[in-house]
Amino acid sequence: MDLKQELKKTLAELRKSKERKFNQSVDLIINLQKFDVKKTPINIFVQVPHKIKDKKICGFLEAKNKEVDTIIGPEFKKYSEKNALKKLVKKYDFFIAQASLMPKVASSFGRVLGPVGKMPSPQLGILVNVDEKIIKNLLEKINKSIKIRVKEPSIKISIAKQNMEDNEIIENISTIYNSILKALPRNKENIKNIEVKFTMSKPVKIKIR
Repeated sequence: MDLKQELKKTLAELRKSKERKFNQSVDLIINLQKFDVKKTPINIFVQVPHKIKDKKICGFLEAKNKEVDTIIGPEFKKYSEKNALKKLVKKYDFFIAQASLMPKVASSFGRVLGPVGKMPSPQLGILVNVDEKIIKNLLEKINKSIKIRVKEPSIKISIAKQNMEDNEIIENISTIYNSILKALPRNKENIKNIEVKFTMSKPVKIKIR
């Protein structure tokens, strides 16, 4: 099977679906088989070639930084109430932190950021040194990164926007698909099929074999 050719046909079909008044997301659904989510938890960051949207990012840093919304150490106590914490979690998609502040971040914010998977992580989000260039590069990386946490035998990820070029959508899907393939213990054998859909459309199924 030529995945790129199949995706081309799938997108042509999806683009015939009813026009909506907003820029729909393109969702990728990967249905798994012969795979125990509990035995092999998958938790990876994948960088896609084409940015989907700018993420709202907040930094726990020692000093204010003009590149990113910043919460400095002395301001942590403002978020001791659960409501203030919940608002913060809702407002931002992603959190980064200076390594020196991580113990404080864990004790002040961990109980709320941890369960929703937004805790700054060593994979992407903990900084040893902080300067404008490092922050800029990290923000760019985060904006092109998709976090994949597999909790059930079906993985659903927003992969692109409807107004992106077909080839950009296909490149993003291929990158994610190949990264998940590598993370699966039995490679293609663990994949039942994949589906692609727009926010409001029915999914189009692609058989892998």
